[in-house]
Amino acid sequence: MRSATSIGANVAEAGAAQSKKDFISKMAIASKEARETRYWLRLLNESDLVNINLSSHLDEINQIIKILTKIVKTSQLKT
Repeated sequence: MRSATSIGANVAEAGAAQSKKDFISKMAIASKEARETRYWLRLLNESDLVNINLSSHLDEINQIIKILTKIVKTSQLKT
């Protein structure tokens, strides 16, 4: 839950970044948190702890990771 909610918090902070470097840093942190969220979702999906199909959530977090990665890479090119 913490890593998943941290994604949005860091993206929101990036919107108020003081510099391009600060923006890239916040978006990179959001990307890392998304990857951690994917890890936890995979772990939960492969365990027998819950009886929920998380494949749609895994698809969604993969798309979020792709978007954040593209934002970071594109922003770094423009520096």
